[in-house]
Amino acid sequence: MKAFKNRVFEWLDHRTGIETNIRKFLYEDIPASSGWHQVFGSVAVFLFLVQAFTGILLAFNYAPTPGEAYNSMRYILTEVTAGRLMHGLHHWGASMMIVVVVLHMVQVFLFGSYKKPREATWIAGVVLLLLTLTYGLTGYLLPWDNKAYWGTVVVTQIAAGVPLLGPYLSRLLGSTGDVGVVTFARFYAVHVLLLPPATGLLILAHIVLVRKHGVAPVPGDDQLPSKKFYPRQAFLDTIAVFTAFVILFTLAVVAHLPLERLADPSDTAYIPRPEWYYLFLFQMLKYFSGPMEVFGSVVLPGLAIFLLILIPFIDRTPLVRVSKRVFAMACIVLAGAAWGGLTLAAVKSTPPSGVAASIDYAGPIDWMQLTPAALGRGSDKTAPDFAVAGAKLFTKKGCAACHMVNGVGGKLGPPLNGLSSRRSEEWVQENFIHPQKMAPGTIMPAYPFNETEMRNIIGYLFTIPE
Repeated sequence: MKAFKNRVFEWLDHRTGIETNIRKFLYEDIPASSGWHQVFGSVAVFLFLVQAFTGILLAFNYAPTPGEAYNSMRYILTEVTAGRLMHGLHHWGASMMIVVVVLHMVQVFLFGSYKKPREATWIAGVVLLLLTLTYGLTGYLLPWDNKAYWGTVVVTQIAAGVPLLGPYLSRLLGSTGDVGVVTFARFYAVHVLLLPPATGLLILAHIVLVRKHGVAPVPGDDQLPSKKFYPRQAFLDTIAVFTAFVILFTLAVVAHLPLERLADPSDTAYIPRPEWYYLFLFQMLKYFSGPMEVFGSVVLPGLAIFLLILIPFIDRTPLVRVSKRVFAMACIVLAGAAWGGLTLAAVKSTPPSGVAASIDYAGPIDWMQLTPAALGRGSDKTAPDFAVAGAKLFTKKGCAACHMVNGVGGKLGPPLNGLSSRRSEEWVQENFIHPQKMAPGTIMPAYPFNETEMRNIIGYLFTIPE
């Protein structure tokens, strides 16, 4: 049996060279200083494979057209076996991939591993970082909920403001009028058809370059005997990959990802917010308003990317130990402080979202079709507490005598189905307190609700569907 197995492996190796190449890969010489600080590359490759795998699983049940995209997302999250888990792995995997790629580049920059002859390896890493960020940008629109829609509106507006290229970028993104079917189709095509093969090829090229020039040694390594990639470094990489997967799986299970209501282009009161890794740019735009907005949204990020690419050609000094790279450490600390400060400022300045925005539309929503009286009696236990309390208050104050909800009620006032697409929460609150001011001649009396009552009834009204 052993002889037969050896003949099979010998035949495969002779025809494909697979065994020889695996051995060459595993037993490559690496510097004596190699260790934990060089595991980030392997973790980044693993996370990319997770993204590709979960993306394929999601695509099996995803309908890539605006209206159906939302319905298919609800189907994935509520009906497909482990659909919510796959979605969580894909969502948090994108964030973790950005974190790991950034950490990998910080490690390379700190150790000076971009120096000659590894300039092309560094540039490939910068491009991979940009591709990773582009995944988040293009994938943001695909759920086609309100958050995705209005976040993409901001992106397309920034692109339209680029000097000289703005009109061309708008046409390329299919957003010359608004964000619609063409924009969705192009974001989907980039996210699914262009980015994965481009990323895969670039990762392959990056690995080839690393293998060609070897792992950058620490000064003094030439005096020490080298070691093999297998088994110690392979073991460290495996532990790092396993740890990353445990963190990712935990986030996918524990961290709840709600689906907001269907994208509503008429909801101009919605306050868009990007994913956390773009918050720094969102905050920076606040400091460059008006004519200076282009400087904050295009010029500064462009200069930062250009500077990253030029680093190997700017820093031509000999390689020294990490402890002596004080300027590099200072650059990392300043960049981290700037990014962290802008992100924290963006988080602190984020206004509280409306009550209706907190509803997970991937869960049961049949209660939205009930009349206020039926909902107030607790006819559906899946309804949020604020909706039940708001429906009770609606019934108690006799609002149904003038307003129709889900086909039941009076006709003296306007029907309240789809109110969130016509009015802002601020307008409705002011209308309760000062109805004559908001609608002169109305017969509606003032309702000076307290803060909790106002929150409940507006939250309820804004959950009533069209």
